Order: sequence, then structure tokens, then C-alpha cells
Amino acid sequence: MGLWSFFKAIHCALKILNTLFNSMEHLNSVITGTGSYIPLQKIENSQFVKNTFFEKDNTPIISPGEEIVNKFKDITGISERRWVTEDQRNSDIATIAAEEAIKNAGIDRETIDQIIVAHNFGDVLKDTIQTDLLPCIGARVKHLLEIKNPQCVAYDIIFGCPGWIQGVIQADAYIRSGLAKRCLVIGTETLSRVVDKYDRDTMIFSDGAGAAIVEGVMEDKKRGILSSATVTDTVEEAYYLYLGKSNAPESNPDIRYIKMHGRKIYEYSLNNVPQAMKVALDKSGIPIEEVKKVLLHQANEKMDEAIVQRFFRLFKIKAEIPEVMPMSIHELGNSSVATVPTLYDMILKGKLSNHKINSGDILVFASVGAGMNINAIVYRQ
Repeated sequence: MGLWSFFKAIHCALKILNTLFNSMEHLNSVITGTGSYIPLQKIENSQFVKNTFFEKDNTPIISPGEEIVNKFKDITGISERRWVTEDQRNSDIATIAAEEAIKNAGIDRETIDQIIVAHNFGDVLKDTIQTDLLPCIGARVKHLLEIKNPQCVAYDIIFGCPGWIQGVIQADAYIRSGLAKRCLVIGTETLSRVVDKYDRDTMIFSDGAGAAIVEGVMEDKKRGILSSATVTDTVEEAYYLYLGKSNAPESNPDIRYIKMHGRKIYEYSLNNVPQAMKVALDKSGIPIEEVKKVLLHQANEKMDEAIVQRFFRLFKIKAEIPEVMPMSIHELGNSSVATVPTLYDMILKGKLSNHKINSGDILVFASVGAGMNINAIVYRQ
């Protein structure tokens, strides 16, 4: 055989292998249904104008209320947030979102293999500050859904704000290992129950729940979860978010509320989240030009914009922020684990103006939060 004939044979063999590979079925982890619950109680910024705020060292903040509120809006982009009513618990709103996701997916709830619930504080009753995690929220949701199948395993993950994304990554791992075929992943939180009314950061936090059915589907083309990346930094960063006493003087030190070192979180996020997103995208093999939407944890408008710009700059291109980065923080605030799944559900159901997700679109889900934890998923719709 001559050299030219040899190369022709190799070329033909590669074409055959490529055809065989492309015709092979792939096990895809696909989101087949979504649901969300946005609390009905709207809390506008103007409702904080008459609040008395203190610094962490208990010194009073003497600026006029309107000045405090306006500065807060300029920094975070938040105009209002949603809080649950007195009779609602975290497990209640999680169940509402789950019911919607099950209905949207058109599945029999008894076929769900795993219920994975991401949250941080469990059920906290109105006018208490005690976290209730016995039984876990996953077990409470399964009970409220009236799922009888004992093989449906329900459990919680505590992973800060990236909890829902981590739950989806975990569901994907179980599906690919053959240990599960269908998972219900929920992100739910009632942060209004753990805020310190004397701390300006109270205005950041909100309540909400988002849910998704993640299924293993055999298909000719690769779609769904293409790749992921997860990071945990704890040497200096572990307590950037923590529970601490009220900012008010002479407050009871035994009663603790959600607290954060905002500047440190801001700097950490800008330096590390874009890199984690790049790792996930590089693993997927998808070029940056194909990314249609970045669904980022709704923490702070300016911070989120800077993260997305830095992510695109890593590939030496500029992001068109209004097109690529949907936002719900202006009206819904920061509901921790619920921000990403509620944002996704709202877009899919046409509830967020100027944004649409089409079949085949490449999405990047990403979040950062307590721990400090970061994660990202590259997803083909």
C-alpha cells in the first residue's frame, strides 16, 4: 500500500468512527420541568426609611433614612423584595415550587428517586430565631407531596447560596452512576426570619423557592448538563457569612442573625467566580461565543455585572450585559438558594421581560456563597 492510499484509509476509518460516535445515544441529565414560588408580600425600600440602623460595633448610623435606602439601592440594585406571610414555613413554599415542577414535567411523583433540598436555615417560625431541622426539609417536602414510594430518598444539602446548583450537580452524578433516573432538586429559603432589623443588610435578603425535575434521558445528541465546576475556599474565607448577634446595643448575644463581611465577599467573588465559570466552560468544549445566557446568583447587581464582564474578558471578548445576564434582584432581592431556579423558571415561562431561552441555547448557571463555595454548570437547553 502506498503512502497516499494509507492516509486515505486512515481518513475513511476516522470518518466511520465519527459517524458511529455521532449516532451513539448519550445519557443526558436534562431539566424536564421547573416550578417556583414568589411570596406575595412585597416589601419596598421605602418601608425601611424609618428603621434605626447600627454598625457592627453597635454605633448608630446617623445618616437620614432616605439617604441610607437610596445608597443601598445604588449599590445593590434592589428596589423591593418578597417575604413570606406569618403562617408560611420554608418547607411549605418548597412544596409549592415542587408541585409546580412535577406538574410542568408531566411525571408521576411516585417515580422520583431522590428529593434534594438546598437551604441554609430549615424551618424558622415567625417571631422565633430557632432553626428547625428535625426532620429535615427534604423529609417534610416528601410528606407534604404525599409520596408513598419508600425508594424515593429525601435529604438536604447545606451549601450556602450555591446550594441549588450543587443539588443539580449531585443529581447529575447520581444519574450518570445509574443510582437514580429522576431527581427533584429544590432551592428554598425564608431569610426574612433570620435577619437583624438593626442591620442595613436586612434590606438585601428575601424569601422564595425554586424547583426542577432532573431526569436521565437517552438521546442521539448531547444536551442538558454538559459540564460543571465546584470550588470551596475555607482558609480565610470560611466565615465571610456567619451567624452573629444583633447590631443593636445591649442585644441578647444568645440570639443570632445572618451576618456578612460584604466587602470581602465582593472582592472574593470578583476574583474567583469568573475563573470557576471558565473551568466549567473549558470542560464542556463549548466556545464562549455560543453562550446565550448567564444565570448568576442574584446577590448584588454591580457585583454580578462585574463577574460576568470578567468571565467574558477571560476569553478576550466583551459581554453584552443586558442581553446575556437576566436579573430578578431589582424586585425579588436575594433569596439565597432560590435565586437561580426562580430566575430560570421565570424566563422559561415568559415572566421576565426581554429574555427568552430557546431550544439548543447554551446557558451557564453560577453561584457563590457561604463557605465560601462557588459552582457553575454549562447547560444546553
